[in-house]
Amino acid sequence: MASRSIGLSMTPPRGCFARFYRRRLEESGRKGAADPAQGEGQSREGAGTSWVARNRALWSRTLEPLRPLDRPRARATAWDASWPIPRELTSVRQARRLVTAQLGDWDLEGLADTAELLVSELVTNALRHTRGPLRLNLQVRGSRLRCEVEDTDPVGPVRRVVDTDAEGGRGTELLDLLADAWGSTCTATGKTTWCEMLTQAPSPKGSPASD
Repeated sequence: MASRSIGLSMTPPRGCFARFYRRRLEESGRKGAADPAQGEGQSREGAGTSWVARNRALWSRTLEPLRPLDRPRARATAWDASWPIPRELTSVRQARRLVTAQLGDWDLEGLADTAELLVSELVTNALRHTRGPLRLNLQVRGSRLRCEVEDTDPVGPVRRVVDTDAEGGRGTELLDLLADAWGSTCTATGKTTWCEMLTQAPSPKGSPASD
């Protein structure tokens, strides 16, 4: 009798739970195989609901705002436009064309020349002083046009003293002269250098009200 009682007590509770868990898995697997409609969309061994799958989905949603700047981006509204800018010799000219075309669609042709010049300076500065992908953004907010260039370098633009006969280095002076406001903002992926101009007219029909 003693040996029998010892034999019964030798089975650990974890072993019972493990056998029960395996049996439930086998039963669910057989049920899924017998009912393809119910098992459709689920991978083998419950991978669709596994810990790895759940955490992968969670991190993909968390890191969505941190997608690379050279990835396509959808428009938030009709008054937002955004394009990745390649690091090429023709990128500045391409940025000017994009600005002209978009302002034409927004009936803001009067700002095209100034916006082209300022965006050229922002893109040129980013190409010279940063590495990695770039992105150009245009936004209309109320009576303001905002132009942005995003990059992956957190260091903001530096104002330099330039000689009178120097051929370059006057980007900040140009922003001071032509933009109503400009600055640099740190982001999760680097920084955004931006400038704003008044539309010099009532807000475009349907554009969002200013904050």
